Amino acid sequence: MDLNQHGGNKRVFQRLGGPPTADSRQKVCFNWRAGNCTRYQCPFLHRELPPMPAANGGGSNTYKRGFGNDHSFTGPPAARRNPNFNQSSTWGRVGGNLVVRKTEKLCTYWAQGSCKYGDKCRFVHSWSVSESVSLLTQLEGHQKVVNGIALPSGSDKLYTGSKDETLRVWDCQSGQCVNVYNLGGEVGCMISEGPWIFVGLPNAVKAWDIQTSAQHSLPGPAGHVYALVAGNDLLFAGVQDGAILAWRYNAATNGFDPAVSLTGHSLAVVSLVVGANRLYSGSMDKSIRVWSLETLQCMQILTEHTSVVMSMLCWDQFLLSCSLDQTIKVWVANDSGNLEVTYTHNEERVCFLCSFITLLLCDVIVM
Repeated sequence: MDLNQHGGNKRVFQRLGGPPTADSRQKVCFNWRAGNCTRYQCPFLHRELPPMPAANGGGSNTYKRGFGNDHSFTGPPAARRNPNFNQSSTWGRVGGNLVVRKTEKLCTYWAQGSCKYGDKCRFVHSWSVSESVSLLTQLEGHQKVVNGIALPSGSDKLYTGSKDETLRVWDCQSGQCVNVYNLGGEVGCMISEGPWIFVGLPNAVKAWDIQTSAQHSLPGPAGHVYALVAGNDLLFAGVQDGAILAWRYNAATNGFDPAVSLTGHSLAVVSLVVGANRLYSGSMDKSIRVWSLETLQCMQILTEHTSVVMSMLCWDQFLLSCSLDQTIKVWVANDSGNLEVTYTHNEERVCFLCSFITLLLCDVIVM
């Protein structure tokens, strides 16, 4: 550290307005002049440069006005425009009444639940950034990670499942929790289909009919259920042991009968999606399997990912998949009908795909 003989930091001293030298090359921060500098330890001046002293020494008073205790200094343009601007705060830093301008970068500490700056953090505390999306309310009650959210069509209730072994029901108008179900196991996933809510649990799938209040427990899974999807009158569940179990709805009993068990994955199945009369399964074994919904036979195995396949989506003729290998891959069927990768997008943190991301990536492919 460059300390002067009086024990002060020469660089900081000069930056804050110390007497300029003949060879000074410091500049006034352009963003500070505009009132929006957000750089911590900005290398440029956060004040106007005082005039150079005159040869006869007449500039000494000017220097004192620029750096001393003279209250005639009006601060940066933002202070002159806004009478409520806090001149005592450190401009460009978090503090006082300064409005913090967010960057577009996600706060990694917030994502881990450990950011100590709160609203004063420079980085984004949100998984989505959009001028058309705003926070309505925060639903609080779960004690652990929420692994499933379902909003049944036509219902005014939101359902959430968590690792705290509870399912909570929220009123969409008031945002209040109106019911709590103790499930006796960590929720691994949850979906809604028609009037039904399906919840994946260790060694079981629970089903609720929100219209009739009928409840069923579907046995068969060996270990945690990580993924659920419905298609072709079947309910599919991706299980920890690598199997995909299927149940068929029985209208006569308003229940579900075991249909088939699809095997082939060597590790847990963590993502399922249905599209184009196919079932796609993503696994911790780094592969995607393509199953026919008519014959329930495996048609193709995709092995281009190098880590867990966390999520998939079908969009028109495209299949999209994201993985812990930090890529999103776009697959298209070739002339023989087999899927092949046509585009790979690198993304540092992605664990789930939604239709908005799909639309953006498909626009890239089509252009």
